[in-house]
Amino acid sequence: MRLFGLIGYPLSYSFSKKYFTEKFAIENIKDCWYELFPIDDIHKLNDLLKKHPDIKGLNVTVPYKQLVLQYLSFSDIPEGLNACNCIKIEKDKLIGYNTDVIGFEKSLLPLLQSHHTKALILGNGGAAAAVQFVLRRLNIDFKTVSRKLHNSSALTYTDLTNELISQHTLIINTTPLGTSPDIEGRANIPYDGISARHLLYDLIYNPEKTKFLIEGEKRGAQIFNGYKMLVIQAEESWKIWNDDIIT
Repeated sequence: MRLFGLIGYPLSYSFSKKYFTEKFAIENIKDCWYELFPIDDIHKLNDLLKKHPDIKGLNVTVPYKQLVLQYLSFSDIPEGLNACNCIKIEKDKLIGYNTDVIGFEKSLLPLLQSHHTKALILGNGGAAAAVQFVLRRLNIDFKTVSRKLHNSSALTYTDLTNELISQHTLIINTTPLGTSPDIEGRANIPYDGISARHLLYDLIYNPEKTKFLIEGEKRGAQIFNGYKMLVIQAEESWKIWNDDIIT
């Protein structure tokens, strides 16, 4: 039997476990199973691997997408992207990948219009790193927004105005605000600056419409949640785990 799983903390609800469990059943894959591994400290990863020597692959979620980099033996993560959400384990070696990039880019491209040239990224964690990488590749100018100023090109939420919002017609939420069960949460931005020219993309998929997306929809914006991105990145992880070649 081959074991796969998800590390992060906390793991109260998991898209990945449900998705892969259903995939294995539908596709009659009988030699694999998928488990949740909530670890409250990244340094417990080695203990986890010793306890479960049959683990062949891991997905990585908050807050470890950047912290896990120190444990990788090899990396196939694109240069300039310091986040890992997929690990293949082969001959006791941990090989890191980032399938968030593929998932976000493939799900975003069909939604873009010619006026989506400037973006705001809400949050600056591991998921935001993948979003930043994709926007750079697509030549879309962006500003990262967080509670604290972390570099000279970033903004804090108090810097945002209706005018600034109106100028940035692509807004991507990478924070956990609004995730079930805390569905009342939303990013503290001036929503009155949003118009029908806007695209609001929320990496959250549960609930289907977060308060962030609802506020955009009220103002005529195009809205999109993170479900398709998750499906794409999950399938990319599966391909990686079943590839016999170490990069």
